[in-house]
Amino acid sequence: MALRMDVGKDLVAASATPLVLAILAEGDSYGYAIIKRVAELSGGHLQWTDGMLYPVLHRLERQGYVAAKWSASENGRRRKYYRITREGRAQLAAQRQQWQVVEGTLRGIWMKACTV
Repeated sequence: MALRMDVGKDLVAASATPLVLAILAEGDSYGYAIIKRVAELSGGHLQWTDGMLYPVLHRLERQGYVAAKWSASENGRRRKYYRITREGRAQLAAQRQQWQVVEGTLRGIWMKACTV
């Protein structure tokens, strides 16, 4: 039986920016594909919705970290494609360093807690 783990809203919100930027660093993408990639990367533990993703994309666009353009998809439908900007790559690098500090801190305290 697979373990069902819900990730808390605060953690989902905190991880949204680095996840979106990292996915776009892999290549240009559109909303539904980003949602599918997050689910894939998290083994299904993070199930984002349009209502969660698009405010993040719009904020990143306002901040200059992401640029968007309308383009025709393979089936001829128009889609809004997002790409990471130079500023977005710099922000991704900063976010990576911050998350590495958090992860290292948690790993250190959890390793001590397990040996007590």
